[in-house]
Amino acid sequence: MICATIELVTVEATTERVLRLLALLQSRPSWTAADLASELRVTDRSVRRDVERLRALGYPVNATAGVGGGYRLGAGTRLPPLLFHDEEAIATAVSLRLASGSTIAGSAEASLRALAKLDQVMPPRLRAEVRAVYGAMETLVGPGIEIDADTLMVLARACRDAVRVRFRYPDRDGEDRERTTEPVRLVVAGHRWYLMAWDVDRDDWRTFRLDRMGDVAASTWRFRPRDYPDPIAYVQRAVTEAPYRYLARVRLRAEADRVRELDPPQVGRVEDGHDGWCLLVVGGQDLDWLALHVARLGFDAVVLEPPELRETAKALAQRLSAMATVLE
Repeated sequence: MICATIELVTVEATTERVLRLLALLQSRPSWTAADLASELRVTDRSVRRDVERLRALGYPVNATAGVGGGYRLGAGTRLPPLLFHDEEAIATAVSLRLASGSTIAGSAEASLRALAKLDQVMPPRLRAEVRAVYGAMETLVGPGIEIDADTLMVLARACRDAVRVRFRYPDRDGEDRERTTEPVRLVVAGHRWYLMAWDVDRDDWRTFRLDRMGDVAASTWRFRPRDYPDPIAYVQRAVTEAPYRYLARVRLRAEADRVRELDPPQVGRVEDGHDGWCLLVVGGQDLDWLALHVARLGFDAVVLEPPELRETAKALAQRLSAMATVLE
């Protein structure tokens, strides 16, 4: 009976040590055997045995010999279980919950499956903490346009590998045309995904909405990456200015950061100013909408252009004043 108890304690201690070893290997890219032995308070020989135990369980632990050698957790054919600290587990669970509203096709279901797996292995104490967060949170998600996950991956790999991509994309008349591009970055604005790429046919930078792309295929043609403008600023300018009939430039008596809080980047572009003023650049198809949009921000405003917006604002003010008049 005493021997069985000693054996059980030894197995439990070894299992705990192996799990601690796995956690250490996940915490940084590389460890020397001496450092691992010091952290685990065992000998180098015990470290080697525990590494072999991890390998037997399917964890790809790579070893390099020599003065600068050591152990690192490599990429395997299957994803091994991860070890989380408390705050990491809670952050991961909440992130997966938010990702369940993703606009990427298939990602919502995958996030829910991952969340269910994490919930199963989470200790009761942490599970209660996470569910307390769920119970206290609400998400306000606007309508999103779903994009194809395969399209996203093809474009991401093309950006990484610097290879040209061909796809079909509608022109201003709605007719699909084949485009050949050199992609550099994917940019998310609101619930939409955009590709910033060099349009080979037009010899210029362009932005393309992923949900409008069709027959996306990467070629084997590698291109030499060229200097490109800031992707976020470029896509924001394209989204807020290019598609609209009118482009308004308005000075506002407000701090730029305050205006940015009220006007999302996919709607308007805010430029820093001085003396307590900033510049708002916003596009729209309708002058009445632009006038109301600027007015609702609640700041003193001076319309720089277009001049038609000033006339529209005057007419709108008269109509609003008439609405406020009490008829006797």
